[in-house]
Amino acid sequence: MRLVRFNDDRLGLLANDDGIIDVTDDLGLETNDPLKEYARKDLDASEYESEDADYDREEVTIESPVRRPGKVIAAPLNYENHVEEALADKDIVTEEWFTIEDKGYFLKAPSSVAGPEDGIELPFNDRRVDHEIELGFVMGEDVKDIDADDVWDAILGYTILLDVSVRGDQDRSNRKSYDTFTIIGPCVTTPDEFDDPHDLEMELQLNGETQQRENTGGMIYSCADIVEYASIGATIEAGDVITTGTPEGVSAIEGGDTIDAEIEDVGAMTVDVTERDLAFEDVDVRKSQKDD
Repeated sequence: MRLVRFNDDRLGLLANDDGIIDVTDDLGLETNDPLKEYARKDLDASEYESEDADYDREEVTIESPVRRPGKVIAAPLNYENHVEEALADKDIVTEEWFTIEDKGYFLKAPSSVAGPEDGIELPFNDRRVDHEIELGFVMGEDVKDIDADDVWDAILGYTILLDVSVRGDQDRSNRKSYDTFTIIGPCVTTPDEFDDPHDLEMELQLNGETQQRENTGGMIYSCADIVEYASIGATIEAGDVITTGTPEGVSAIEGGDTIDAEIEDVGAMTVDVTERDLAFEDVDVRKSQKDD
């Protein structure tokens, strides 16, 4: 199945002809975050896959599959070719290479999540901001202290995630948590749709030119490894989003750009980039005094 959230609070199945089968009412979903509710209630929409589409895809607005995940857990430097790229470019990392085992994962603000049709808005016009295509996935149940071998049954499905990153020496979670800096979509594809999440071709084009192309088999730590590590310190909840790192080829984006991202058997999306008229060097942050 390919699950989509559309028109703010509707959950649908994306049919092969790009139609949308609305399953919101059939499943009794009542929140404005229906995929998270679907995961937490352990529902199954597969019985509706053969129904006629209620909408053409062009008739609806495709949103981020999860409106507000409780957590967005991200793996740093998880492809060896990106490690080499990062070490050669001090705009990407300002210290020696570190792994999940060295320093753990990092978190992105849930408020940074947006859908492909929302686009990316760059906060500053004088800072380098890069695209990063990643295989992401949504958890289907709560887990704690889980072994990697048991993780696979706890994954609801896989998606494309763009981890947008301001470069510099600020804290990583700061630089990656601006609004629209976690683009997720267009759907969550359930694991039965392909054999192995570590054998998928992914590609990102910037303005029609391929910048990133890699097989997910190039990961250093697997999807399951990341969840196992993260669950040691925190309960991973149904609806949380996990993202697995980007391969080499990251490059700067600017207002007016268009990104086309695709992961084999998972989906494809087009995302436009806009830019605010604000310079980082003009931002003045200083201690203020509360008036009596």
